[in-house]
Amino acid sequence: QVQLVESGGGLVQPGGSLRLSCAASGSMFGISLMGWYRQAPGKERELVARITRGGSTNYADSLKGRFTISRDNAKNMVYLQMNSLKPEDTAVYYCNARRSVVGLQDYDYWGQGTQVTVSS
Repeated sequence: QVQLVESGGGLVQPGGSLRLSCAASGSMFGISLMGWYRQAPGKERELVARITRGGSTNYADSLKGRFTISRDNAKNMVYLQMNSLKPEDTAVYYCNARRSVVGLQDYDYWGQGTQVTVSS
């Protein structure tokens, strides 16, 4: 089992910045890919950014240049730096960890989410 706890959400004005943190605990065996997803009211959950244990990243096209994902493997932490925030970035942000083991189906773990609200 892997437990994920997000922090750092809150209310920010348009153009502002926030840094989300995700602390992972439990068995990290097979956990290579970690990332952030978000879900706005009335919309489906969508990928924000993902990062491998080796540091390779991919982002939602619409967020490139404004959001940066990083990872500290020694501390089992994942971060999301969000800059130039827009009202449309308002959503619940979820941390994700994917367990991939050869011969077994991939399994996703989720945090409880942290609310980000961008409003003046």
